[in-house]
Amino acid sequence: MNTTRPLIAIDWGTSSLRGAQLGANGQVLESREFPRGILTVPPGQFETVLHELFGDWLKIPHALCLISGMAGSRQGWQEAPYCPCPAGFAELSQHLLWLQPGRIALVPGLSCSSTDALNTPDVMRGEEVQIFGALQLAGRDRATLVLPGTHSKWVQVQGGHVAQFQTFMTGEVYALMSQHSILGKTMDLQGAFEATVFLQGIDQSQRASSVLHHLFAVRTLGLFERLSAAQLPSYLSGLLIGEELRTQNVSNHAEPLILIGSEALTMRYTLALQHLRIPCHSWGAEATWAGLFALASSFDHS
Repeated sequence: MNTTRPLIAIDWGTSSLRGAQLGANGQVLESREFPRGILTVPPGQFETVLHELFGDWLKIPHALCLISGMAGSRQGWQEAPYCPCPAGFAELSQHLLWLQPGRIALVPGLSCSSTDALNTPDVMRGEEVQIFGALQLAGRDRATLVLPGTHSKWVQVQGGHVAQFQTFMTGEVYALMSQHSILGKTMDLQGAFEATVFLQGIDQSQRASSVLHHLFAVRTLGLFERLSAAQLPSYLSGLLIGEELRTQNVSNHAEPLILIGSEALTMRYTLALQHLRIPCHSWGAEATWAGLFALASSFDHS
């Protein structure tokens, strides 16, 4: 797969902005990262910031710039309506929001609806290019993918199309519980991560009981000195990630799960999955660039 135009790949998130200049075969020629997420950009200044930080790249003749992430949200540059699932490259290409026709475009996020009584909607922005990039790197068109983070995503891909996904507020609940609840009063958040204690939390989460009860036990284990203040954050992390894994019936997956994220994000999920004897593979930042490159290639040759 290749593209006939120079590609400027931009991932514009809530707190950070990163970009890569990609070669004809998708190789990263140069990359840059700045603490200029969408929340730092005044209204009407997105184009100015883009040219300020990547203007020299944009001057390359015939360059194409694709921007994924929260830049396409209501709080970003301009809202790019979500592309409904099932969705593959063709559907994403049709839903690109062109800021400068043929030159600069926002990649839409994805939306899907659950099968519950309310047909509850779910959404993602930015993860869609990571998903397609990881599939390209893995040479697969069918997989279950996990994207850990503040709001973790579990994604089902069939025939190269995202069929369904679910979002879990695992990272945010961990932050709330450890910093803004009574549990935090007994914790030392500066304590080193302890894998053994983390896996105790994973095992406890797999037992038949409510996570709300397990959460209160984080306090009592500290009160009765069964776990130290430095160990409690690892145990809480294990409980919450374990609850996420429990709802997914991970033991039923025949093929390796695909994890996408930095090593810091995927490390605990990898540890938990290996403990539960679930095979998995991980991809990092390269998944974003591979996804944007594959998207550009898909409509560059259409």
